[in-house]
Amino acid sequence: MNNISRIQEALVRRGLDAIVLTDEKNQRYACGFPFTDGFVVVAREKAWLLTDSRYIEAAEMAAGGCCAVQMFDVQHPLSELLGAALKECGAEKVAAEDEKLCRARWTSLEKLLGRELLAAGGLMGELRASKSEEEIESLIRAQRISEKALEEVLPLIRPGMTEKEVMAELVYHMLKNGSEGNSFDPIVVTGTKTSMPHGVPGDNVIRDGDFVTMDFGSLADGYCSDMTRTVAVGHATEEMRSIYGIVLEAQLAGIAAARSGVPGKVIDQAARDVIEKAGYGAYFGHGFGHSLGLDIHEAPNAGPRGEAPMAVNDVCSAEPGIYLPGKFGVRIEDVMIIRPEGAEVITKAPNSELIVLNN
Repeated sequence: MNNISRIQEALVRRGLDAIVLTDEKNQRYACGFPFTDGFVVVAREKAWLLTDSRYIEAAEMAAGGCCAVQMFDVQHPLSELLGAALKECGAEKVAAEDEKLCRARWTSLEKLLGRELLAAGGLMGELRASKSEEEIESLIRAQRISEKALEEVLPLIRPGMTEKEVMAELVYHMLKNGSEGNSFDPIVVTGTKTSMPHGVPGDNVIRDGDFVTMDFGSLADGYCSDMTRTVAVGHATEEMRSIYGIVLEAQLAGIAAARSGVPGKVIDQAARDVIEKAGYGAYFGHGFGHSLGLDIHEAPNAGPRGEAPMAVNDVCSAEPGIYLPGKFGVRIEDVMIIRPEGAEVITKAPNSELIVLNN
């Protein structure tokens, strides 16, 4: 999978001659190779991948069809190869990823290239926001891996297990079912810790009557999945069931509001209205959702400040929650693809009613 032609078209639109990519995820997006430890240069008519001896063979196999793959070493310094590439394409207006580079790194890159750089101004983020069908297929594969892992882990969860033990089972089963790794550090919390949206798994023991919240994701072709399920162990109180139902209703309201052309904040508000009407508005502090792809958090987002309209094939999580400090919390998260007529939810794991485990 490569997107060289899409980047080249964007260069023309922006009036740029070339862009130098240093971010690993942007490099993978460009040429399909994830571990360059070097540079990808994309010009209007040609592209180069520059790496060292550790990766040269793999780079040639993965990116040779879209990039001129070159190895830098003592005899062939990186600065010379970069300079030769830019000279070959006659590039004058050369951009770099200003949103990814700190000041010191930017200055170092300008020194390496021997020229001043222009800010790409979010060019890569804008390209990566709207996914190709090939990218969506990778997202779906990652999601299916996570769902299979959840299916296998739910029967294992019982009173006496720790959060870390459940997390370890999720990681093992994701890897066993084909994940390339975790799309982020899994969140597994139980009991009163479920009121912490990003609680860290520890040695807390699951007890009968506890909620367990699991937020986790797999990788397929470098693309992330993201899913949260809150389940009860042994039994659930009426309050627990009520809060779960409100969160589910809010999630469905947000999903129903999502379609191309609708700003993210409108989607967020549709879900927030449900929670506020139920009297729990103060306990839903984060946004309704975020995009994901090669990174677990990408643009656009469906939060209170999400001004940008959603575009066709944007990806967005749907993850409202209610968090009652000292008691418990509930979050339900699925992933949707924005289509002209509405949202296509790609998550298939069941959530239509609270799962109560009696293992």
